[in-house]
Amino acid sequence: MKTVYSDQHVLRDAAGEIFGGELVPPFECPKRAFIIEAALREARLGPIIPPTEHGLEPILAVHDPAYLAFLETVFAEWRAAGFKGEALPCAWPARRMAMRCPEHIDGKIGYYASSGETPITETTCEAARIAADVALTAADLVAAGEPAAFALCRPPGHHAAFDMFGGYCFLNNAAIAAQHLRAGGAGKIAVLDVDFHHGNGTQDIFASRGDILFASIHGRPEEAYPYFSGYADETGIGAGAGATLNIPLPPGTSWPDYADALGQAMRAIRTFDAETLVVSLGVDTFEKDPISFFALTTDDFTRLGEAVAGLHFPTLFVMEGGYAVDEIGTNTVNVLTGFAGRT
Repeated sequence: MKTVYSDQHVLRDAAGEIFGGELVPPFECPKRAFIIEAALREARLGPIIPPTEHGLEPILAVHDPAYLAFLETVFAEWRAAGFKGEALPCAWPARRMAMRCPEHIDGKIGYYASSGETPITETTCEAARIAADVALTAADLVAAGEPAAFALCRPPGHHAAFDMFGGYCFLNNAAIAAQHLRAGGAGKIAVLDVDFHHGNGTQDIFASRGDILFASIHGRPEEAYPYFSGYADETGIGAGAGATLNIPLPPGTSWPDYADALGQAMRAIRTFDAETLVVSLGVDTFEKDPISFFALTTDDFTRLGEAVAGLHFPTLFVMEGGYAVDEIGTNTVNVLTGFAGRT
């Protein structure tokens, strides 16, 4: 299996984030990708290749042009306003407030933010653009006939909505890749999100689409970020009614219950008659992940990969979450080797 990867992910290297009322080192940091890359090389899973540039067109196919323009200028506007630190939102258009984009950057950043833990730095947009190219290049491999490919994206993407950033995500790599595959002639596509956190951005982008199924297994939103999406009764809108499946699970979920949920998602994918699978691969379902509450073991990730392989679809894996514990590399590789039958 080929992996697409760029060491330019280091352009996304924030100084801190707000967690538990404190400014702490970011959980989403360059070390994550370095650990995974090293594990891939040790496992000799296959070639690791750089991305090719795809331009703005595939990004604009799923994201608002005004939002993308914001990402490209936000840091310069932040500094021009006299702010010295990294750009962070401090005000949002909450219930019963005007949904209008302010002119001042302090308000504008809140308009485009879905949460407040994700700072923007001078090179954040460049890193996000490169991550999108990583996903698009891996999608091209699948479109050209590779049975599977792995996009080692950083920053991740599944919390990035049509016109919002948050949860460490700026551009929705999996959604961009899925739409790129559709535009290239692929039939129905299923996006299977196995990250611990609900892929609210991917759901937002595809909720009204009947040609792309979004299925997510995640921590109960009553208790887990992003809190305001991912409930089981969210099943799609309009033409997309029935093409969204959310399976929220409680704290302490271990493999037997997770496997049941995975089986439910896979049955939905088969019923949907999908032809291609995009997996939003988060390994923050791991029992030692610092910001999650599932209890999957390292061996369970091999089982996950084996189960997904049972769908027998051309498959694109897109890296999402899983934070910088040492096992992140092993857990990611176990999914991929389990899928490839190399246990």
